[in-house]
Amino acid sequence: MLKIGILGAGRIGQVHARTIKSLDTARVVAVSDFYPETAEALAKTCGAEARSSDEIIASADIDAVVIGTPTDTHYGLIEASAKAGKAIFCEKPVDMSADNIRTLQAIVSEAGVPFFVAFNRRFDPNFAHLQSRIEAGDIGDVEIVTILSRDPAPPPIGYIKSSGGIFRDMMIHDFDMARFLLGEEPVTVFAVGAALVDPEIGAAGDVDTAAVTLTTASGKICQISNSRRATYGYDQRIEVHGSKGMLRGENVLENTVQLATADGFGTAPTMHFFLERYARAYAAEMEHFISAVTQGKRPTPDITDGLRAQMLADAATLSWETGHPVSLENGGD
Repeated sequence: MLKIGILGAGRIGQVHARTIKSLDTARVVAVSDFYPETAEALAKTCGAEARSSDEIIASADIDAVVIGTPTDTHYGLIEASAKAGKAIFCEKPVDMSADNIRTLQAIVSEAGVPFFVAFNRRFDPNFAHLQSRIEAGDIGDVEIVTILSRDPAPPPIGYIKSSGGIFRDMMIHDFDMARFLLGEEPVTVFAVGAALVDPEIGAAGDVDTAAVTLTTASGKICQISNSRRATYGYDQRIEVHGSKGMLRGENVLENTVQLATADGFGTAPTMHFFLERYARAYAAEMEHFISAVTQGKRPTPDITDGLRAQMLADAATLSWETGHPVSLENGGD
């Protein structure tokens, strides 16, 4: 049984703790949080102890850590956990700096510990099935991927100011998904963006409406569209067109009931937001991590995937700022 310490008892830490509690293959031993009462409350629901992060990392009775703390704390926690020999499950992004991620990559490699980056959308049953159909050759050679991600409403402006920008905060999931579906590394990035939803977002130096085009060395194309606002709910769709056909992953609705009247056909709203929409993905990614670690296999996506996604986010930010395409030839900067 894998013994796990939860670092960060906020909403994502609570999601992961619930999953672990439901499994026979792992258990939560300890929980830490900046707010001790929050850690104690979550620990109580898991039959675990509240400890400090340092205590969890140093504890001999813990095999792995789940890092769900703010991004600016990741570097220190990853470095300490790797050097302590802990398997690491880390929420995205690994770090806001690609150079820092490269340093951590070397630290993790030297320590020889398993490292998993929580790009949960790879584990969404619909998107995972879509990717498996691509691998099976159902649509032949992939030619163009289209990814749509739109939030129901923008986050608080305070969050925007510390988020690293829409490309690093929101679209980074889509950059990972693009790599997952294209099967090749993008080598050219071109981004446009505007503040059309909330002028305060623009005043904070960010955009709330963005589009990016990625191109691979062989000419495959991915188009990504993001918005901080969708009046109809949480919009998450994917389409992949290939030489033999097309695959499409549609939105997940609150229910499948459809009403038909003289006015037309009506369906339920989309799932409200990411916690509901990706509930099964969160559970599946944790199950994958635990299974990989206990079986001595490499979990994926790993720290290299985290670095690649961050490089694409950085390139998109630079492209938006300069108005020019950015080259990532041979995976370089």
